Amino acid sequence: MAKIIVKQVKSTIARPEAQVKIVKALGLGRIGKTKEIEDTPSVRGMIAKVSHLVEVVA
Repeated sequence: MAKIIVKQVKSTIARPEAQVKIVKALGLGRIGKTKEIEDTPSVRGMIAKVSHLVEVVA
């Protein structure tokens, strides 16, 4: 499967609990952290929910 690299660019402080849980589920947790994960529709949906907090690097 294809892989994508996701990077956290904003903090989860003062965000709804659901958004914090999504960021944690993606394997992130602090600004600047990156994670290589499988490119699946469910992961794309999670990224879409927190698109203001993360960016897809590759």
